[in-house]
Amino acid sequence: MSQRATHAFPLLALLPLAATLAACEGSFVHPENVGLQLQIQKSYEARDNCLKTHATSGGTASEDVALVAHATALACQSETDKYIAAANTDRDVKVTAQIREDTEFRAMKYVMKARGLTSFQSLTD
Repeated sequence: MSQRATHAFPLLALLPLAATLAACEGSFVHPENVGLQLQIQKSYEARDNCLKTHATSGGTASEDVALVAHATALACQSETDKYIAAANTDRDVKVTAQIREDTEFRAMKYVMKARGLTSFQSLTD
């Protein structure tokens, strides 16, 4: 046997192993995780839809953007709580705080967008 054939044999022997491992890659996603992921996605979308709706209907153009954004986030508290319940099954306080912060941030984004403002810089102009 040539020296090339000797080196190629171990590589060819590894191909079935590599194919087997590649086929198992998705096996770590259990059916209950798919259901949880769907629940998280739906609650996230419900929260964002609520924020969009309230951002366009809340306040007047003369009201402070930050106040309207905060009121928008409060109006969507129920949707945010459902999102937290779905996404934070371990009830980690830091995760809850991060989701609430994200809700305030996204409310600000939607209020600004509803007012035709494109950046935080526009708030100071």
